[in-house]
Amino acid sequence: MAFQPSKSLSPISLKGRALRLLSGREYSRAELERKLAVFEEHPGELAQALDELQAKDFINEQRVVDSVLYRRASKLGAARIRQELQTKGLDPGAVLDAVAGLQETELARAREVWRKKFGSPPEDAAARGKQQRFLLARGFSSDAVRRVVAGSDEAEDGF
Repeated sequence: MAFQPSKSLSPISLKGRALRLLSGREYSRAELERKLAVFEEHPGELAQALDELQAKDFINEQRVVDSVLYRRASKLGAARIRQELQTKGLDPGAVLDAVAGLQETELARAREVWRKKFGSPPEDAAARGKQQRFLLARGFSSDAVRRVVAGSDEAEDGF
């Protein structure tokens, strides 16, 4: 059963609801549209409120990208972050630019995540599989996962 807001109990405007959401973290326009659509009483009302907020730079897609990268890049691989950015309804070009920057540091980030979780090379095939699945589930590339779990290239990468 979907939540049906009561019109008489919700005196907060759409713009007020959007600002309340934005005070907690950055949201893309598409995310705000999904969250606030149930509160729209008249067609076009939500789009107008979001247009005003976007004109005043309360909604900024680049800040959303930067926020996701800041919060998630140290823990997740480029594939997982790409998926998160795409689900936020962001411009595909901005997503590609962000992911391209992440791929340069993928191996180092995967190695750091692996080190925090495991710290030592796998002792058998079962442990190797567990470590590989852990890193793959976090969106790291299969090449980076293979290299980290095998322990190769540590001296070459400066670690």
